[in-house]
Amino acid sequence: QVQLDESGGGSVQAGGSLRLSCAASKLSSLSMSTTCMAWFRQAPGKEREGVATILNDGATNVADSVKGRFTISKDNDSKDNDNNTLYLQMNSLKPEDTAMYYCAAKDDGACNIHATFTWWGQGTQVTVSS
Repeated sequence: QVQLDESGGGSVQAGGSLRLSCAASKLSSLSMSTTCMAWFRQAPGKEREGVATILNDGATNVADSVKGRFTISKDNDSKDNDNNTLYLQMNSLKPEDTAMYYCAAKDDGACNIHATFTWWGQGTQVTVSS
């Protein structure tokens, strides 16, 4: 069973930066070529939205609302794809970025922010004050 554990959330003033991490484990049963990892977010009273996705080959898909401010990246911590660490570097944060941020993973189909993901973490809260 894939496990995803997010960390790095917190409170920051507008214009500040945060770096989220997601420790992903037990991915060895997934295909390395199609393992897709992502960051989603959900603000109170709003629908969950995709923020960014990344494949093992480094290809990314980033939402227009965060393009140029957020960067998704990933370290493959083991050659067998069993452990990965996913990151989301968030710069120039705005109050509208306030949300619970979730790490997600899938290994089939398209890898983009509109895809359906199979595994989810518990989330980490990001609060941006004006």
